[in-house]
Amino acid sequence: MSPDLTPGTVHRRGRLRVYLGSAPGVGKTYRMLDEAHRRRDRGADVVVGFIETHGRRHTAGMLDGLDIVPRVHRSYRDAEFEEMDLDAVLARRPSVVLVDELAHTNIPGGRNAKRWQDVEELLAAGIDVITTLNIQHLESLNDVVQKITGIPQRETVPDEVVRRADQIELVDMAPQALRRRMAHGNVYKAEKVDAALTNYFRVGNLTALRELALLWVAGRVDEGLRDYRATHNIDRVWETRERVVVALTGGPEGETIIRRAARIADRTAGGELLAVHVSRSDGLAGASPGALAQQRQLVEDLGGSYHVVVGDDVPTALLAFARAHNATQLVLGTSRRGRINRFLTGPGNGQTTIDASEDIDVHMVTHEFTGRGRILPKLGPRHSRRRTVAGFAAGLVVPALLTAVLSQFHHSVNLTTDALIFQLGVVAVALLGGATSALLASLVASLLLNYFFIPPVHTFTIDETNNFIALVVFAVVALTVATVVDHAARLTTRAARATAEAETLSTLAGSVLRGADALPALLDKTRTAFGLDSVALLDRDGGTIARSDSDGDPAADRTVTELPAGPDALLILAGHQISATDQRVLTAFTAHVTAALERDRLATAAAEVEPIKAADKMRTALLAAVSHDLRTPLAAALAAVGSLLSADVEFAPSDRDELLTMANESLFKLTALVDNLLDMSRLQAGALTLHLEATQLDEVLPRAMDSLADPDAAVQPLDLDTAPPVLADPPLLERVLANLIANALRHNAPGAPVLVTASHHADQVEIRVVDRGPGIAPEDRDRVFLPFQRLGDTDNTTGVGLGLALSRGLAEAMGGTLEVEDTPGGGTTMLLTLPAATQVEEER
Repeated sequence: MSPDLTPGTVHRRGRLRVYLGSAPGVGKTYRMLDEAHRRRDRGADVVVGFIETHGRRHTAGMLDGLDIVPRVHRSYRDAEFEEMDLDAVLARRPSVVLVDELAHTNIPGGRNAKRWQDVEELLAAGIDVITTLNIQHLESLNDVVQKITGIPQRETVPDEVVRRADQIELVDMAPQALRRRMAHGNVYKAEKVDAALTNYFRVGNLTALRELALLWVAGRVDEGLRDYRATHNIDRVWETRERVVVALTGGPEGETIIRRAARIADRTAGGELLAVHVSRSDGLAGASPGALAQQRQLVEDLGGSYHVVVGDDVPTALLAFARAHNATQLVLGTSRRGRINRFLTGPGNGQTTIDASEDIDVHMVTHEFTGRGRILPKLGPRHSRRRTVAGFAAGLVVPALLTAVLSQFHHSVNLTTDALIFQLGVVAVALLGGATSALLASLVASLLLNYFFIPPVHTFTIDETNNFIALVVFAVVALTVATVVDHAARLTTRAARATAEAETLSTLAGSVLRGADALPALLDKTRTAFGLDSVALLDRDGGTIARSDSDGDPAADRTVTELPAGPDALLILAGHQISATDQRVLTAFTAHVTAALERDRLATAAAEVEPIKAADKMRTALLAAVSHDLRTPLAAALAAVGSLLSADVEFAPSDRDELLTMANESLFKLTALVDNLLDMSRLQAGALTLHLEATQLDEVLPRAMDSLADPDAAVQPLDLDTAPPVLADPPLLERVLANLIANALRHNAPGAPVLVTASHHADQVEIRVVDRGPGIAPEDRDRVFLPFQRLGDTDNTTGVGLGLALSRGLAEAMGGTLEVEDTPGGGTTMLLTLPAATQVEEER
C-alpha cells in the first residue's frame, strides 16, 4: 500500500542512484553500504530494504550500525523465501533506502513481479533509493551478453529505468583482480569457485563485459553532456572525444573519403565516425540513390553511423550537424569542378566550410575525380518539345488576343488596367512555355501596348516621358514576374518528383524487407513506377526467373531496355524509353533486385543443404547410438541367456533368477531404446499420427510408472487430481512422462522421491517433474534436448540419451513445450506445458 498523503501536499519524486558493475563480485553492494554509512553519519535516515550478502564476510560486516527493515517471508513450491517488505518500507518512510539487485524477480505473492517495479513505487513516494545492477541485466544488452557468455539472462531491467537514474556510478575492477577475489573465496563458496572460474568468469568474458559496462556508462555521460550544452546554449566544440564527420555527396569519390575518415577516427581510442548527406529542402538532391546506399553500407561496415539532414546551404547544414554532435573533425572531398567552373561560380562548399569552421578541423581529401567534373552545368529542358512550341505560339497569340479584346473597351479602361492585363497574360505564357516564351510575350505585349494604347495611338512614337517610363517598367516587371513564376514552377515540379522518388524508394525498401516474395513485389513496383508494359528478370541463358506484365495492350512503338542484375541475370524493361532522369531511380531499383535475387539464391542453397545436413547428422548419431546404446543391453541379455542355455553349468535357483532378471532388464532397456529410436525417426519424418483428446493426468501417470524399469520407484504425485484435463494424445503423454520420470530417477539424490506436480495457469496446464540431483548448468539446458547426447565411449550411466529429445519433440507435436528450471534448494525441474482441454473446448 502507498503511504498516506495529506491532501494538497506535493511530494517530490525520490532520487535514484545506481551502482553499475560488469559482473558479480566487483564490489557494488559494498560500495552501496559504504555510501549508506556516509549518509547516515551526515544525519540522513537510512534503512536497508533488502541486501544480499551472498555469505561474503566483509559485505555482511558493513551492515553493522544500519537500520534494517525486516523481510517478508513467502512460500513457493514447498520452499520458504525472503523478500523486501515493500509496504513496511513505505510505512517507515525513510529518506534513503538500500535495495540490492535491481533486476531480481520477486517470489509470487507480492504486488509487483520485479524488484525494479518496487523501486519505482518507492521513488514515487518521495524516497531516495540506492541500488545495484550488473551490466548483463540491461534489456538492450541481453542478446549481446548471451553471445559473449553463452548464458541467457532471464532477469532484465528496461534501459529506460536505469537511464532515468539521477546518478549512475560504475564499480570497475580488472578481470585478473576479480578472478583473484574469486580464488580467495571472497565472491562464491569454495565448492563453486572452480566451476565459476572456468565458465562465466573467464578472462575473455570479464574483459568483454567490462568493455560493455564502460561503453554504456560513457554513452550516458555523453547524453548528459549534450543535454548540458543544449541547456546552456553552448555551441562551441568540447573535444571530449574524437568525432569525425564525413560529408557525402553521393558522388564517385564517396568510398575514398569514407575510408580516409575511418582511419582518422581509428587513430584514437573511442573515436566515432559519423557520415552525413545534406539533402536540399526542395528535393533537388542530385545524388544517386544507389551510390548513397552503397556508401551507407560501407559506413556501417566500418562501425560508423549514417545521417541525412535537410538544408539549402550545404556548408551551414554540415557545420550545424557537426556542432550538434560535438564533432572535432570534418572530412570533405575536394571539388570535382574544373578550374574554369570554379572561376565562374566562385568558391565551392569546401572552401566555404573551411572559412566558417572555427574550432572544427576540416580535412580536404583529394581523390581521382578531383577537377574532372563538367566545365559548366548541363542545362536540361523542363518542357517537352510540343509544350515549348506551344509556349512560343502563345507568346505571339495571347498578346494579340488581349489587344483585340481590350480595343473593344478602349474608352472604359485606362492605361494602367491595360498594362496589368497584359502582364497577367505574360505570366500565363510563362507557366505554359517557360521563361523564353515569356520573354517573347513580354516584347510583343510591349509593342502592342505602345502601338494601340499609349498616345499617340497607331504609332510607336511616345510623346510623354511618363508613358515611356511606364512602358519600360511594364516590360521589366512582366519579364521579372514571368521568370520568377517559371522558376517556381521548376522547383514545384522537381520537388514533386523528389517526393515521388522518396515514396517509391520507401515502398521499394519495404518490399525488400518483407522477405520471401521480394522479387515479384520489386518487379511489380518497377513496372508501375515507370509506367512500363512489362518487366522480366532473366538468367543469362534466357530462362525467366520472375516477371510482371501490365493488363493493358502493349505500346506499338515500345522499346526494350536491358540492365545487368548481378553477374548471371538481366533485367528486361519493355515500354517507353527510360529518360536520363529516371535512370537514377532505376539504378536503385536494379540494385535492390540484384540483392533480392542473391538472397533468394542463398536461401534456396541453404534450404537444399539443410535436409542433407540434418540427415547426415541423424545418420551419424544413429550409427553411434546403435554402436553404443544397443551394444550394452544386448551384450548383457545375450550373456544371461547364453549362460542359462549352457548345459555345462548347474545354476542354483537364486543364480538362475538373477540371470533371468538381468536378461529381462537388458531386454526392457533394449525395447525402450528401439521404441525411442523409432518414435524419433517418425517424429522427424513427420509421420507421427496424433489423436488429441481430453486426458486426465492422474490416469496417465500410473500407466507411465508401470512402463518404468522399476515400477516401485519413489515417485510422489501432487495435485494431479485437481488439475484440469489436458489436450494430448494419451499414449504419447504417457511416453513423455515415463521418459521424464526415468531421467529424474537416474539423477536424483539417494533416498529423495521424484515429485510430479500440476498447476493451472490461464489456458495452460504446467506439469513439473522435480528431482534433487546435481542440476543442469544453464549453458547445457538446450543441449540436453538434442538427440543422442549420451553417445560416445563414456559411461552409459551418464548423460540424458534420447529420452529428453523425444519428450520435447512429442510435447511440441501436441502443442506444448518442455523446458528446464532450477529446483529451489538444488536439482532440476522439467516443466511440461500443455493446453488445457477445457479452454480448447470453449474456443471451439
